[in-house]
Amino acid sequence: MADKGTQAVRLPPRWFVRTAWVVHRGLYRVTGGRIGLWQPKPDKWGTMRLTTTGRRTGQERSVILGYYEDGPNVVTMAMNGWADDEPAWWLNLQAHPVASVDLPGGRRMVRGRAAEGDERSRLWDRWRQIDARLDDLAALRSGETAVVILEPWADEDQ
Repeated sequence: MADKGTQAVRLPPRWFVRTAWVVHRGLYRVTGGRIGLWQPKPDKWGTMRLTTTGRRTGQERSVILGYYEDGPNVVTMAMNGWADDEPAWWLNLQAHPVASVDLPGGRRMVRGRAAEGDERSRLWDRWRQIDARLDDLAALRSGETAVVILEPWADEDQ
């Protein structure tokens, strides 16, 4: 719910959101990764490329996501552009938790999981510091938005 004196949160049409992410992924691919990823700043999220294993196909699937770092972990949200459905990458990560992330500083192997309890509250509060509209945007979805933690993962641990 919007605070008194503020306007209700409005999102661009779904086709526009999807097109923007397709263009972003394409720009990353065409430039060989030179354009499309950026580091988070204290008041701004960064962008990363997450590559998961498809839950049905077993093939690699990549997506560009917003993130911030929490110690050695990378934190993102399974928000699907604030649409109601869970994003495919999150469903893939739940089926096959080991994935890779491309960050501006290089590639990392990670293991994904949903934050819970106090940890989720702490990480959600950090997102709220980055985006004051977070609660209003999350209210657009019928269920809770997962806060996803991508923890460092060594290949030999698989």
